[in-house]
Amino acid sequence: MCGIREPFQIPHEYYQEGDLIIGGMASQLFAYFEPFSFTEHPKNQLIDTNVAITKNYQHVLALVFAVKEINDNPKILPNVSLGFHICDSYFNARMTYQSTLNLLFNSKNIIPNYRCDTQKNMIAIIGGLDSETSLYMANTFSAYKIPQVTYCFFSPELREKTQLRSIYQMVPSETNQCIGVVRLLLHFQWTWVGIIAVNDGQGDMFVQILLALLSENGICPAFIDRLPPFSSTEDMIYDFYKKGNPSFLTQIKIKVFVLSGDTHTMISLKWFLFVAQGEVTTVAIKGKVWIMTAQWDFSLHTFERLLNIEVFHGSLSFTVKSKEVFEFQNFLHIVTSPWPKEDGFLRVFWEQAFMCLLSDSEEDKDKTHRCTGEEKLESIPGPFFEMSMTAQSYCIYNAVHAIAHGLHTLCVARQKYRTMSRNGDLLQASNQQSLQLHPFLRSVSFNNSAGDPIHFNERGELETGFGIINWVTFPNQSFLRVKVGRIDLQASQVTEFTINEELITWQRKFNQVQPFSVCNDNCQPGYSRKTKEGKPFCCYDCAPCPEGKISNKKDMDDCSKCPDDEYPNKDQDQCLPKFLNFLSYNEPLGITLTFLVVLMSVITVLVLGIFMKHRTTPIVKANNLSLTYCLLISLLFCFLCSLLFIGRPQMLSCLLRQVIFAIIFSVTISSLFAKTITVVLAFMATKPGSKIRKWVGKRLAYSVVLSCSIIQAGLCSLWLYTAPSFPNVDTHSMFKETVIECKEGSVIMFYCVLGYLGLLSSVTFFVAFFARKLPSTFNEAKFITFSMLVFFSVWLSFVPTYLSTKGKYMVAVEIFSILSSSAGLLGCVFSPKCYIIILRPELNSKEHVLLRN
Repeated sequence: MCGIREPFQIPHEYYQEGDLIIGGMASQLFAYFEPFSFTEHPKNQLIDTNVAITKNYQHVLALVFAVKEINDNPKILPNVSLGFHICDSYFNARMTYQSTLNLLFNSKNIIPNYRCDTQKNMIAIIGGLDSETSLYMANTFSAYKIPQVTYCFFSPELREKTQLRSIYQMVPSETNQCIGVVRLLLHFQWTWVGIIAVNDGQGDMFVQILLALLSENGICPAFIDRLPPFSSTEDMIYDFYKKGNPSFLTQIKIKVFVLSGDTHTMISLKWFLFVAQGEVTTVAIKGKVWIMTAQWDFSLHTFERLLNIEVFHGSLSFTVKSKEVFEFQNFLHIVTSPWPKEDGFLRVFWEQAFMCLLSDSEEDKDKTHRCTGEEKLESIPGPFFEMSMTAQSYCIYNAVHAIAHGLHTLCVARQKYRTMSRNGDLLQASNQQSLQLHPFLRSVSFNNSAGDPIHFNERGELETGFGIINWVTFPNQSFLRVKVGRIDLQASQVTEFTINEELITWQRKFNQVQPFSVCNDNCQPGYSRKTKEGKPFCCYDCAPCPEGKISNKKDMDDCSKCPDDEYPNKDQDQCLPKFLNFLSYNEPLGITLTFLVVLMSVITVLVLGIFMKHRTTPIVKANNLSLTYCLLISLLFCFLCSLLFIGRPQMLSCLLRQVIFAIIFSVTISSLFAKTITVVLAFMATKPGSKIRKWVGKRLAYSVVLSCSIIQAGLCSLWLYTAPSFPNVDTHSMFKETVIECKEGSVIMFYCVLGYLGLLSSVTFFVAFFARKLPSTFNEAKFITFSMLVFFSVWLSFVPTYLSTKGKYMVAVEIFSILSSSAGLLGCVFSPKCYIIILRPELNSKEHVLLRN
């Protein structure tokens, strides 16, 4: 005879007969046992089962409604009726195991693995509400290979660790949910957040997955608080509060809390807030944004009717994507107090939801008013019951349909291969049927009555996304769900993320301004982040960008250089285009230099005209008239060649400017040198018996000018052949300007050309210096000596000045040196003669010349 000691009696269950039975594990009532003392035999009596979460009764109704809908549909499982058997887990491990065995066997005396009575024709099981309850159930159902469709979250690690091959999730994986949380935090730029999770295995998994994702995306956990499980007593919660000094009660700067919250977590949190505050009517934590996971539901116990739910006003939560099943609301309207006798949940729900006693209640009727039977479900506040189908009820509804579609496919497959001759064959060997159902359930794919596609991935998880809900609470304990966004994920990748910030109602303290939750204020543009030693990477100082760099966004890790043609502005937060730097005809400096060129050219032409007009006068004829003309014309071209240095550098101007300047200046200095040689030779030729007389003449002067100029022309030709000047864009020399310049090509050749001019000038100076005391009538040497001193002064100061300037000012220095040195030669050599010709014409006569001799 099979028999053991009488088990706990389970008064709350709902059974409906059918050809095939779908089991259900609800979580509506709470069970408490006396602690084991080990001094007497453990009692089999529950201390209290009258505390209920009335809102969870909808889970029972959702399963009943789904079974009814399938039985009424002739297209699914024709001639086969589905039944159900729903038990309660009582939020207790011992009672969960008891209810699990009660779902499997008809016998009241239960012995696992022994069939003392007929085993029920259980085809699949739905439940439980949380991962802990589901794992308790899986320990038994997996041994019988019965598919278990749950509507709670499992992390992939937990599924792998426990080898849950028979479990199917009507929700996505925990990892996908954590990805959604991180995506939401990134959208609002919340980088400093608190994490709250229950101190159990599922909480550990949640924290582990979330921390890895936060680190990858630049978000820091300000703290990690672990709430005691709901199984803890009130004294344990109070001790935890006193000893732990939880961070979410003390961290004022942190505005965002991420809560891994299922029904158990919320109950623990509400008790925790109650203990922390010291009174049930007020809550101290305000001005926070709570981000809840999809397991969370806004539900209260009936004894929590006075609890202020304003703390959760403005919260955001994830929810498994769902659509409204309109027929379900019509179904709820037929739920009245004359309930079916098979429904062991309705009585407790009705009395606690409406705070009344039914007529046959054995409790003291004087303390509580009687139920009239006319109570309406729609009058119950949302935290205690909702008329619209909740996300968890929607998962249960889909679970029943998934099982039915899997069975229907199995049935069709049997008929196809003629493995059964009548519908009765489907009802035989329930264990075998459950085992055969797995592949069909794993590959099930259909659209439910609301139009949502239902199918599982390779891990047995529902392929769906999440909705983002904003919770708006009211003083009368009611609340409003506002759908503000959605997130679609596939293979742990975000495929679409949308959120409408205008629809979000924030905590009243924020005055509808989006809150910020960062470790410190953002680094503004123009600054970069600098790590604080010993602090998380989200905590940093702001350092101004170094010179020449910018940051144009907030919280940049490093400053960056501007492009070559741009420069940082004063605030170092953006790049501005550089100005083009070249000596232009349109700017004041260019206009001034052009005016000086024209002026000196005109003066030179006037001097040339004076000498040509008075070419027959003794003072003009005294020193080789041809060399005088050559000198004046070369000086004219020296002035005019300065114009090649003004204007935007082009290829032709770059090739010609230095070469023409060098050759013309060589002709000028050569002419002076020839004049000086002529004076010296002429004086020496006047001595009796001098053999130098044959060298005196125009031929020597022309030879000197030509030979000296040819040498410079050869150097310039070599320069043009090897490395000519070319236009160049210099973006580095000046901070705010791009220099358009002529690059010399070969610096060595440039200084060789200048060096030759210096050598020629030096020779001319020394010859003129030694010839300065010759008779003045024939002698220009003293004026040439002085002019060469001016020339040296200009060009010796030119070199350091030229090397110390940049851009257009370097060109201006060279032009000024050309003009000033040329003007010095013109003035020193020709001004004395012009003075005599114009102002003292009496001195410009043959008699005066002979007289001075």
